[in-house]
Amino acid sequence: MRILGAVLVGVVVALAGPAAAQMQTPNVNLFPELKSMTPEEREAEALREKAYKESLRKIPETKASSDPWGNVRGTEAPKAAAPAKPKTKTGSTSN
Repeated sequence: MRILGAVLVGVVVALAGPAAAQMQTPNVNLFPELKSMTPEEREAEALREKAYKESLRKIPETKASSDPWGNVRGTEAPKAAAPAKPKTKTGSTSN
């Protein structure tokens, strides 16, 4: 009976160990995408975002084509390929 009691205590301790180890880290952020920011950090973030958007407005819009082979190709539309004539079977005497 003492052996059975010792085994049960051992099982309880073995199962309680990992559960206790999981509870010892209360400062872990389980949702890293939901970080809390101070008002100063929010203001700094807003200023960075505003500066970024202003810098994007300064980039000129590209109206011209960026085709490097544009000078090589002709400006007219490509001609349609001539319809291929049907092939005759080899060895036939239809001539």
